[in-house]
Amino acid sequence: MAEQKTPADISAGTPADAAGGIPGRVGADGPEKPDSAVVRDALGVGIAVGLSGFAFGVTSAGSGLTVLQTCALSLLVFTGASQFALVGALAGGGNPFTAAAGAFFLGVRNAFYGLRLSQLLALPRAVRPFAAHWVIDETTAVSLAQPTRRAARIGFTVTGLSLYVLWNLTTLLGALGAEAIGDTDVWGLDAAGPAVFLALLAPMLRTTTERALAAVAVVLGLGLLPVLPAGVPVLVAALAAPAVLYAEGRTSASKRAARADARPDGTQDGPHDDTQKEDR
Repeated sequence: MAEQKTPADISAGTPADAAGGIPGRVGADGPEKPDSAVVRDALGVGIAVGLSGFAFGVTSAGSGLTVLQTCALSLLVFTGASQFALVGALAGGGNPFTAAAGAFFLGVRNAFYGLRLSQLLALPRAVRPFAAHWVIDETTAVSLAQPTRRAARIGFTVTGLSLYVLWNLTTLLGALGAEAIGDTDVWGLDAAGPAVFLALLAPMLRTTTERALAAVAVVLGLGLLPVLPAGVPVLVAALAAPAVLYAEGRTSASKRAARADARPDGTQDGPHDDTQKEDR
């Protein structure tokens, strides 16, 4: 939850706070991003991903769910990957409880998104329960890409609203016209959401550590996909973070020890030397 500040704290805040920036983030002290640019980017994501609701509507109807059940999933659950995991397991003849468990595990990631966004957006307490329903991959990616808190709030709101409205509308149309649309694999609608999210994520992988972490997560997720229930490989892929950070720490410690052995006085580097020399 966001730290509460007194009026005196606010008046004595840092320049980044006064300008609406987010201390500790790239661009916090730079010029603010125009609201129109934030809205344009957020709408682009909301519309592109929202169209994949067609594929969900068709898939859900094909798995035996009614139009009402299909629409209820989009209205109340609103986590595309979890919804696809649920109806995909049902279509494959899986037990409803097993299908629901897989969808639940896949949706757990949104709780971790919420921990980060609660600090980033710092929304009023009365608004947070409603905003939590929009904490998904796309709103998180758009919010984190913004240089200031104001831009992050706009990006989150516009992405969430446009995606929620369009996703539910296309879900209804897909469920009603399932037979007319046919196989969604031919249209490629099921790949729209992941493709947009990857396009948002790729430019954020700037350091060697971030790229290594992403690569290990992909290997874990894809490698375990055939052997674990739906949703579980995504959670296991989260182990890439501690694994990569541990390996990086061991490597840095070894380098410091080697440099200390090579010095006549036997002194070691300071704790921040490797950070300053990190490959950007």
